Amino acid sequence: MVSPQEIEQAAGIIRRGGLVAFPTETVYGLGANALDPIAVAKIFACKERPSFDPLIVHIASLDQVAQLTLSTDERVARLARVFWPGPLTIVLPKSEHVPDIVTSGLDTVGIRMPDHPVALALISASGCPIAAPSANKFGKLSPTKAEHVRKQLHLVDHVLDGGPTRVGIESTVITLHDDGFVVLRQGIITAEELEKVVPRSTSDSTREEQIASPGHIQSHYSPNKPLYIWREYADIPDTRNAAFLSAGSPAPAAFKRVEYLSESGNLYEIAANLFQKMHALEEDEHIEFIVAEPVKEAGIGLAIMDRLRKAAFQYR
Repeated sequence: MVSPQEIEQAAGIIRRGGLVAFPTETVYGLGANALDPIAVAKIFACKERPSFDPLIVHIASLDQVAQLTLSTDERVARLARVFWPGPLTIVLPKSEHVPDIVTSGLDTVGIRMPDHPVALALISASGCPIAAPSANKFGKLSPTKAEHVRKQLHLVDHVLDGGPTRVGIESTVITLHDDGFVVLRQGIITAEELEKVVPRSTSDSTREEQIASPGHIQSHYSPNKPLYIWREYADIPDTRNAAFLSAGSPAPAAFKRVEYLSESGNLYEIAANLFQKMHALEEDEHIEFIVAEPVKEAGIGLAIMDRLRKAAFQYR
């Protein structure tokens, strides 16, 4: 486990404008001082991330919310009481303290409080909110282990190894309309859970709002090998040199390798294992491509299928 001494070492790097990769409950993040535009620019360079894709800012206490946003919406406090720390990002009007590079020039900022002791300790010790997208090359597989970070990123000043992440997919992202919330990115926290705290808006999200959230690009989360979704694509090649990524069902054809995301079809297990299994399969030199079993698009299944479709988009 990460020691207090290593946390302080990493916090010093953050304070000096460096980059630290660290675990959250969702995936590993690539962090920099969110209030230092030069430090934040290093995130974009390290990830080869386009400047139009905004970053999420991570906090360790509710006191930091007032530093980052102009909002006094009481619904934020209600949501925070139930879902923070946790995998929920709320997009709010940004304050003048947030550099434009963090938000890609938008007047809103995504904020969340991660549910991981290492992440919270790092933010607290750094004395500043931390901007942190996933610690991977832009568009590639998200990292759920420290080794996934190290294989993709080579300009990180320090990697805090907190073991495998628990949730395995990125946070749910929402924005707030006058009449309720709108989901901008699907995650492990579902709209049905959110509706118990705040009403769902009756209006659809706009394209401008979607841009306020990371992960909106059609091709994203992609392994270095072609990925197809079973039953969604008619022209899947010969599977004898392929791997089947099962959501609980037996492989429907002859595959060289079969990996189970969950033997029982448990959606939480599937989400937690999704990127980890995809990392393992892209590293297998005997596998030419991957075929993934789809799940029902309801609840957490919406987030899982969002990741799979974006991972498979370039191979349609």
